[in-house]
Amino acid sequence: MQYRDKRVADAIRDTVADIILNKLSDPCIGFVTVTRCSVSRDLRNATVFVSVMGADKVREATVEHLDRARSYIRRLVGQRVKLKFLPELRFKLDDVLAHEQRVGEILDTLRTGTGPQDEPPAA
Repeated sequence: MQYRDKRVADAIRDTVADIILNKLSDPCIGFVTVTRCSVSRDLRNATVFVSVMGADKVREATVEHLDRARSYIRRLVGQRVKLKFLPELRFKLDDVLAHEQRVGEILDTLRTGTGPQDEPPAA
């Protein structure tokens, strides 16, 4: 990714995160963290990766509701980020936080030296 592409992606990521936090009042949208954004070379498409706390149903429903609010979010992005062409937004789930949590659990298990085979049987 070139410097300009990264700069545009960062601006879109920050703006979308602010819009979700301050402008959307949909109760169906769960606790959302915008983790990253990638843009196409021609800056016409932007994929916004979000991480959502909760069960799979909550996560999927949140992405659906973000997709429904896509035109509203896009319009607000256009007002805040000045670009020649306003990119089409797509929202995708990003499981990076779940993977980080799992890696942390594995490292904690290795540090303590207790694994599933070392735990005493339940009485």
